[in-house]
Amino acid sequence: MGFKCGIVGLPNVGKSTLFNALTETAAAQAANYPFCTIEPNVGEVAVPDPRLEKLAAIAKSGQIIPTRLTFVDIAGLVRGASKGEGLGNQFLANIREVDAIAHVVRCFEDSDITHVEGKIAPLADIETIETELMLADLDSLEKRVDNLTKKAKGNDKDAKEQLDLVNRTLVLLRDGKPARLVERKAEEERAFSMLGLLSSKPVLYVCNVEEGSAATGNAFSKAVEEQAAKEDAVAVVISAKIESEIATLSREERVDFLETLGLEEAGLDRLIRAGYRLLDLITYFTVGPKEARAWTIHRGTKAPAAAGVIHTDFEKGFIRAETIAYDDYVALGGEAGARDAGKLRLEGKDYTVADGDVMHFRFNT
Repeated sequence: MGFKCGIVGLPNVGKSTLFNALTETAAAQAANYPFCTIEPNVGEVAVPDPRLEKLAAIAKSGQIIPTRLTFVDIAGLVRGASKGEGLGNQFLANIREVDAIAHVVRCFEDSDITHVEGKIAPLADIETIETELMLADLDSLEKRVDNLTKKAKGNDKDAKEQLDLVNRTLVLLRDGKPARLVERKAEEERAFSMLGLLSSKPVLYVCNVEEGSAATGNAFSKAVEEQAAKEDAVAVVISAKIESEIATLSREERVDFLETLGLEEAGLDRLIRAGYRLLDLITYFTVGPKEARAWTIHRGTKAPAAAGVIHTDFEKGFIRAETIAYDDYVALGGEAGARDAGKLRLEGKDYTVADGDVMHFRFNT
C-alpha cells in the first residue's frame, strides 16, 4: 500500500537538494531502514517511529521493518506550465499520480543563487504554483461540462451528481481557490477523487531556510506558516543545506551536529512525519520473534481492510483480530503479559483500528 508525496517547487528553491538529502540519508541508515530507488527521481524512506524499536526489543524480534513513504522529485515548474511551458505537461502528469504535494518554498537569500522571478517572495511563489494547478483543473473540468450536461438531461443519475460536483468546483476555481476547499459530503468523496484534480491534493509547505534559521525559522518562513494555517495545510521549516551535511554523518556524529545547531532531530524526520500526518495515516504493528513490522493505513480503517494491507487473503477470510494497545504491550512486557492481564482483545469486522495497535489476524484460507 504505497503513499506518494510529490516534491514540487520553482527552479532554484532547493527542491532537488532536499530530495538528494532524503535519498542520501535513507541510504546511510542502518540495514533495517533501507532506501529503495525505484526510478532516478523516486525514493522510499522509512517513517521514523520509536515505538517500533521498543516493540522489537520486547519481542526480541530478529528484524525491524518500518512503514514507508514514497517521495517523488517532480520536474521543476515555471509560470505557464498549465499551457505546456517548460516541462509543464510532465510536471502536471506526475502530480496526478501522487497523494499529496510537498511544496518547497525558498525562504533564504543568496546572491549566488538566482531566483526565477527575480526576488525572494515565498507567498508569490506559492501563488504561482497554485495558480498553474488551478488553471489546469479549470481547463479539465470545463471540457467535461457539455458531455455531463447531455447525460444529465437524459436522466443519468450519476451524471447529474457529477455535474453538480463539477459546477461547484468550477465556482471555486474561477474565484481563485483550489479544488481541495470544495465543501462535499462523505458520500461524494469517491466521485470527487475520480475527477483527478491537481489542486485537490493536500499540501505540505517546506520552508527551505538558511542554516542559521533552521531551529527558529525566519520572517519568510513565518509568512508561509501563517498562510498554511489559513488553508488548514501544514508547514515545516528545514534547511536543505544542513540536511545534505547530516546525510554524510554517522548516527553518533549526527546527534552531536544537531545539538550544536540547537536542533532536536533532523528536519527530514519532521518532514517525513508531517507528510504521514498530512495524508491522515496511522500505523499498526505486527510483532513476533521473526520480525517487528509497521503497517500503514488510513485513519478510520476497519480491521478486515487493515488485514488486507498484509495480504488480500487476510481480508477475504477475516475471522477476528487479536489486538493489544501499544501502551499495554509495553507496560506488560509483551503479548504474554498482556494476555494474562486481560488486555488482549478479540476484535471483529466492525472494529476501527487505532494508531499503535499490535495485531494478529485470524482468517480462513
